[in-house]
Amino acid sequence: MRKTHMAKHLDFLEHNADKIEVAGPLSDAEGQGRDGLWIVEADSEDDVEQLVHEDPFWPTGLRSSYSIIKWKQVYADGARLIHPS
Repeated sequence: MRKTHMAKHLDFLEHNADKIEVAGPLSDAEGQGRDGLWIVEADSEDDVEQLVHEDPFWPTGLRSSYSIIKWKQVYADGARLIHPS
């Protein structure tokens, strides 16, 4: 089923590249697929939820749950992005 919907899923990611910065599957130590990870730039959790539900994988059952975890980037490209006071 994943192969059947992959082209639409990738089109969706490209169409939302201004919001979904990176995306890809996760796997365990044995290389078995587990979950997926998106890093999303959004104004609210509602915006993220809307993206998840618009993903062509969602209605197929290939995505059946998700967690939204907030993240603050403090380091990138060899440089601090914050400075402690």
